Amino acid sequence: MRKLIGVLSLILVAVAVVHVGQSQDAPQQPVPYSHKIHAGDLQLQCSMCHPNPDPGETMTLPKPQVCGTCHPGKYDRQIKWVRIYEVPSFVNFSHRKHIDAKNTCEECHGPVATRSQIAREKDLTMGGCMNCHREKKASIDCTFCHDQRN
Repeated sequence: MRKLIGVLSLILVAVAVVHVGQSQDAPQQPVPYSHKIHAGDLQLQCSMCHPNPDPGETMTLPKPQVCGTCHPGKYDRQIKWVRIYEVPSFVNFSHRKHIDAKNTCEECHGPVATRSQIAREKDLTMGGCMNCHREKKASIDCTFCHDQRN
């Protein structure tokens, strides 16, 4: 009986860990925005709204001036977007390196061009990243993504 409880506990923990890194409901954004219209129907490139300034670690969230390019006068204030994905501070991650390696936005963020609302759909836990690195034959050495600790 004790063994059974131990096994069931391990299964519950494993399911919880996997669920944490995967899909969640789409958060309410301050401005209604459809990736399906912008990236899908209009075929705008991700980088038009999400530039990747030097040194290239992050893709930025859309600024009102970018929205104002097509919607003049409508967005004249700072937009407080609700972040969907966030890389933990203990992970050394560069969007630019992944783009240069020919990874696509969809590989990590899902088929956003088909989504009216964006929610976290991909497993971006360490396990999910390591699975991708294995598939693409990228390094899985700890110091590839994390600082060396003594």
